Amino acid sequence: MTTPMGGRINAARKAKGFTLDQLAEKSGCSKSYIWELENKNPPRPSADKLASIAEALGTTVDVLIGTPINNVADLKPEDKVFFRKFSGLDPAKQDTIRKMIDLWDD
Repeated sequence: MTTPMGGRINAARKAKGFTLDQLAEKSGCSKSYIWELENKNPPRPSADKLASIAEALGTTVDVLIGTPINNVADLKPEDKVFFRKFSGLDPAKQDTIRKMIDLWDD
């Protein structure tokens, strides 16, 4: 049974079009280690390896482990709605939105 973190890693990997082998190569982790993170319950990630996986996937460790935004109370109601909708999108759509925001920020 996949854990929430394992599901997020798997979804992000597939959204990037990476196989287990490709993510292993890009992150410097073994294929079996990534498979275990995606499929074992509970996963036991190393902080360093999880950081390298997040970097290879173009995301953050916080996203992979599902850390909630700490300052949600400070957000406007419409921003809370946006983040709730954003969090429910598949990783590929989230990545597209991040790229759009990066273009506006330049």
